[in-house]
Amino acid sequence: MSNTVLILGGRGRFGRNAADAFKARGWEVRQFDRKSENLWDAAWGADVIVNGWNPLYPDWAAQVPKLTRQVIEVAKSTKATVILPGNVYNYGADAPSVYGVDTPHGAKNPLGRIRIEMEAAYRASGVRTIVLRAGDFIDTQASGNWFDMMITPKIGKGIFIYPGNPEIEHAWAWLPDLARAAVDLAEMRDDLPAFADIPFPGYALTGRELCAAVEKAYGQPLRLKKMNWLPIRIARPFWPMAKHILEMRYQWNKPHRIDGATFNNFLPDFEYTPLAQAMPLAVGVK
Repeated sequence: MSNTVLILGGRGRFGRNAADAFKARGWEVRQFDRKSENLWDAAWGADVIVNGWNPLYPDWAAQVPKLTRQVIEVAKSTKATVILPGNVYNYGADAPSVYGVDTPHGAKNPLGRIRIEMEAAYRASGVRTIVLRAGDFIDTQASGNWFDMMITPKIGKGIFIYPGNPEIEHAWAWLPDLARAAVDLAEMRDDLPAFADIPFPGYALTGRELCAAVEKAYGQPLRLKKMNWLPIRIARPFWPMAKHILEMRYQWNKPHRIDGATFNNFLPDFEYTPLAQAMPLAVGVK
């Protein structure tokens, strides 16, 4: 009898990749449609709920607590394990440069506090929860992330745009790897702590290293150009998203990598996709 997973946010970046990964491993995959389905009914019989819901930044304060309560209530009733794609927002601008399970969640900015409170709610609920924490996503297709919207849209013109200091490390995650890891952890869920915070190491790359990888995959020289933040600052009074993008700007000027010790302890045989293999897919080179 196969396991069943319910995907919330199946059209999003993590949800889409997670659905593919679970299906490839023989799980029964259910996609939840918020417009036409009831979460209680959809979750009945599901062994795992992947919470891939990710509202736009301006909606976080209103929607994230509400969605969190809904998922916790349903998971409590159905005894399902919740897999939550975590991020590095919790740590804040004053955190050390290496993030691990013992790194304090000390963010003081609004988006960071919302993530801290969301995870705290899961921890306090008693619901079996796996937080699979990762850096910025690199996807197999354009999906509205930093990589495809801000960094690589002009590589056809020979320009690679970087949002911050290109000499320092930044944490990245190849989404197919992250999704495979979610399946691995789901299949060993009963052997994990009731609340498992598992940072995913992914790639730690300077801006110049990322540029070189894109350049090699794309097959033409690229000029690294620093992103101009002025248009976003100018748009702030008129564009609600702008203030939140500016709020998280520190991430691009703060060196950080994710410590893989905990992840490698649970999944010592996990095979990471080499950057040289992932990057052609990320930039659309077949």
